[in-house]
Amino acid sequence: MIKTLFIDRDGTILKEPADEQIDSLEKLEFLPGVICALSAITRDTDFELVMVTNQDGLGTQAFSENDFLLPHEKMLAILKGEGVTFAEIFIDRSFESDNSPYRKPGTAMLTRYLAKGIDLDSSFVIGDRLTDIALAGNLGCRSIYVSDIPDDGADLSTTSWEEIARYLKKIPRRAAVSRKTNETMIDVSVNLDGTGNSNIDTGIGFLDHMLDQVARHGNIDIDLKAEGDLRVDAHHLTEDVALVLGEAFNRALGSRKGIGRYGFTLPMDESLAQVVLDFGGRPWLNWDVSYRSERVGNIPSEMFSHFFRSFSDNAKCNIHISAAGENEHHKTEAIFKAFGKALKTAVTASENSKIQSTKGQL
Repeated sequence: MIKTLFIDRDGTILKEPADEQIDSLEKLEFLPGVICALSAITRDTDFELVMVTNQDGLGTQAFSENDFLLPHEKMLAILKGEGVTFAEIFIDRSFESDNSPYRKPGTAMLTRYLAKGIDLDSSFVIGDRLTDIALAGNLGCRSIYVSDIPDDGADLSTTSWEEIARYLKKIPRRAAVSRKTNETMIDVSVNLDGTGNSNIDTGIGFLDHMLDQVARHGNIDIDLKAEGDLRVDAHHLTEDVALVLGEAFNRALGSRKGIGRYGFTLPMDESLAQVVLDFGGRPWLNWDVSYRSERVGNIPSEMFSHFFRSFSDNAKCNIHISAAGENEHHKTEAIFKAFGKALKTAVTASENSKIQSTKGQL
């Protein structure tokens, strides 16, 4: 789903003149730091930019279309030169007295855009008026108030675009996924920039223990609740947990800007496990592990390769796993610990926001 910044224009990107109409090039003036900040946000985050602005009486004799377009198009050209483009531009032309549902804080103007599938929980309205904060409330998203007077309804109040960019770039990469079938019901949320906290309940004790190792050694927060047809066996639940967890990782990673992408060899007593993965967008599992026992804990041994195959399919990564050892529990735990370490290495975001691919995308 798309994460969006719904950005106001006058008073937010451009300085607003006393008459509240930017109708000439002489009145075109950017707020301090806004060009660099928008460029950094475009380069370093996955937010899509959408402009939403009220332009009272645009197209009437009081505010001609041509007078508006000349500075407006110049603004867009300057921003484009710094890599900043808007996926959509929505302009309401009504007066406040018209009470139009298309005018901010009304949302009717955005109906078509919202139908694309917007992650509103992760999206923001950025503006300098209380109507922008109200728009965020009506959309069900968050807000940044471009003002030196704090507002309790905003997540951040500031006149510094440098602070806005810094705030947006530090937002943890989170995702939540739910899946319900006739066989299982699973809810999972992950925070790739967490501290290794986990709250896991699958009804399969050994699987809970292994996933806790992934969270702890990957510094990834995982909340997972799963119910399933364990009266049959552990197959469906184990498979679906991996599918949902993989999908959560895929969503949290977004475009994968700046991630290490690759990632771990880890010993545990007499066992040695190697997990190498690549979040390059192509699923694959290479499994070089053999078990002498039919079960480890309360899980059939054959399900471990199936778990990682299912994760790979939905996380869109390829995984190469090999392990050897005498103790089946140690060997399996070493695999999951190494998997956690590999995840940590691969998903860690660096200061270099470039996608790690000569193709320019993953």
